Amino acid sequence: MRALSSSFFARPAEVVGPELIGCRLVKRQTGGSLLWGVVVETEAYSQAEPACHGFRSRTKRNATLFGPPGHWYVYLTYGIHHCVNVVTDRDDWANGVLLRAIALPTEPPRIAAGPGLLARRFGIDLSHNAQPVAEDTGLWLSEASGPPGVLVESARVGIKQGLDLPWRWMLAGHPSLSKPVVPLQPRSD
Repeated sequence: MRALSSSFFARPAEVVGPELIGCRLVKRQTGGSLLWGVVVETEAYSQAEPACHGFRSRTKRNATLFGPPGHWYVYLTYGIHHCVNVVTDRDDWANGVLLRAIALPTEPPRIAAGPGLLARRFGIDLSHNAQPVAEDTGLWLSEASGPPGVLVESARVGIKQGLDLPWRWMLAGHPSLSKPVVPLQPRSD
């Protein structure tokens, strides 16, 4: 389960997001064993749109999201849940993909069905923020083992702006998805 190269992440989030479906999230456990699961749901965020943490400005909290690509951007939401993102695109441009759901082959389907559950099951917290997505850090993404299945896109969830962008991808009908498909909202230009 070799890590994806840093060049894989050096592309816009809306390109990387659907290509992460079917890839594996891998974490080296204490003692050397590997915990892994298949990515079944992602969402993309870009500085150019208002739902992105970097839309307004760079802050101490969101600085990791501004690059370089191929690093983890982990933040705490509602003061209790960690959310795991991988930084994409280029330096000085806030761009990333949120990992929304992972399917672990030998565990119940809902164990990592949502960003907070995913982070909890893999033991990912703020100590992983700004770390490279690489084997030597103990937390990485590896290639898909084959075609993932039918890919569905929808509106993102848990946000109030940017609902007109089809930047959420998931495996159709998978039992580990965090939420059902959400229809796009029409633009109000």
